[in-house]
Amino acid sequence: MDLSNIRVLDLTQFFPGPYATQILRDYQAEVIKVERPQGGDPARQLAENADDELSELFYAVNRGKKSIQLDLTAQAGRQAFYKLTETADVVIEQFRPGVVDRLGVDYETLTEYNSEIIYCSLTGYGQTGPYQNRPGHDLTYLASSGLLSMNRPNSEEKPTMPAIPIADAAGSAHATISILTALLSRELSDNNGTYLDISMTDALISFSQMIAQPVLTGSKVCPGETTLTGKYPCYDVYETAHNRYIAIAALEKKFWAELCETLDRPELIEHHRSSNAEIRDMVRNEIADEIKSDTLSMWEDQFSKTDVPFAPVTMMSEVLEKEYLHDRGLIRNVDGTPPRVGVPMPNLPSSLEGETIPDLGEHTEEILKQAGVDDTIQRKILPE
Repeated sequence: MDLSNIRVLDLTQFFPGPYATQILRDYQAEVIKVERPQGGDPARQLAENADDELSELFYAVNRGKKSIQLDLTAQAGRQAFYKLTETADVVIEQFRPGVVDRLGVDYETLTEYNSEIIYCSLTGYGQTGPYQNRPGHDLTYLASSGLLSMNRPNSEEKPTMPAIPIADAAGSAHATISILTALLSRELSDNNGTYLDISMTDALISFSQMIAQPVLTGSKVCPGETTLTGKYPCYDVYETAHNRYIAIAALEKKFWAELCETLDRPELIEHHRSSNAEIRDMVRNEIADEIKSDTLSMWEDQFSKTDVPFAPVTMMSEVLEKEYLHDRGLIRNVDGTPPRVGVPMPNLPSSLEGETIPDLGEHTEEILKQAGVDDTIQRKILPE
């Protein structure tokens, strides 16, 4: 898919919206990042190392975009944005509900300038409902969705925070899918534009089918007591020698049987997914003792000769060194910029031109002139 004829006006910041528009950019869309004059996207300044000019986060999700500075609270900034809207296909924002109305860049207003605009609002709780104006970040959306409570060994333990912003990523994915669907619908049906209300919490809940569905049908779901949260020994993480870990996912009977045979414990085959908690504990302890008796490398070598679903629990530094990621084009490299993790699209080359990081407001003059913004307005916007 090539989106090179699609222009996106991106009013978002931090991770959720920028990740969605980075996906569109990787599909070759033109993404114009509209940043506030005072510092731009706050993600620019979130570097872990104070000496770094830009944060790793900003590097990761703003490759190949163009940056313009507009003050949407000022009349000149709004007029310029309206002119840009005439040339755009997509607008995406992630302000709290009501902010774009106060700024005068809401969907209804922008359709007066471009009736075919696709407008996506990406927020924590959506544009309606009792939580719509509640502030939040990834962690609060995870908590609200019920998924954070499942991220622990049992109901007595404190929930563990995931290492990545799952809610942000879920919202980004749904926003991207919805935008692409709207673009396709507009192309096929010759329709006007559309408004997309995407909630990160909604997106998370839509991902929770395997724990939400049992609850909807009257079952009780508790941490550590479902198939995918460690109820059964066939699907668990085990410690090896030297404090390393290995994940085993022998859900199917054939895989479980092969695991037991490989461990030379055929008597455990009949206890694949026992309903008896004491038997499950006995089986888990026996497997744990066996796995801990040797090293991760030995088990990796041993299981590689079988059909047992397994994987060593690897550190991110180990993962990113694996050749297959580079072979599949997932690690993207451009001269002069740090490598980054790309979008899994095998047909794209691993090294692309035009993936540099934009300086704040780098393309303001170019974009305004290209859009035909009045010279008087330009003079009010551009620095002296």
